[in-house]
Amino acid sequence: MMGGRSGIEYSRFQAAFLMADRLHDRQFRKGTTVPYISHLLGVASLVMEAGGDDDEVIAALLHDSAEDQGGEATLTEIRNRFGDRVADIVAACSDTFEEPKPPWKERKVAYLAHLSEVPASVLLVSCADKLHNVRAILADYRIVGEGLWERFRGGRDGTLWYYRTLCNRYYELSAPARLVSELSSTIETLETLTEQKAPAST
Repeated sequence: MMGGRSGIEYSRFQAAFLMADRLHDRQFRKGTTVPYISHLLGVASLVMEAGGDDDEVIAALLHDSAEDQGGEATLTEIRNRFGDRVADIVAACSDTFEEPKPPWKERKVAYLAHLSEVPASVLLVSCADKLHNVRAILADYRIVGEGLWERFRGGRDGTLWYYRTLCNRYYELSAPARLVSELSSTIETLETLTEQKAPAST
């Protein structure tokens, strides 16, 4: 159900925000003191601006909740409170619910492969998530420089490979063009900056 001038049912949105805030309380963005909820709100904003519906915006707010905060039990809570469609989007945007998590490269390859099987709603939320991530990486890189890559399990090369490959998959699968276009240009800027600072080969 949707309501309000923008098509978002705000009581439902507020409930999702409060759940996300509870689950991610005292969690910060990687290597920063920025509250993690800022990322969730940023992704929800991108989904809303791209024309996302009520379920898609709520899934954007909750997209990391099950993976990072409770696995299948949290996913069941999301399903009970917000319905199957929201829970299914959240599940499809998650790398894994396993603990300990499988190796980084294995998870990323599996995530890339499964994108060809997901509906448009998942591509929308997934692409918005990655765009917001890359925006933050670029902003931090301008301040921190090459030391930034120490925050990421894939390091410089693995992280850039993952986001560039994701961007190419989004193009192939017809994810929202405005999001994919900005994702591509942001990755390109990041690639250019880091290549300029990379040590010269001998």
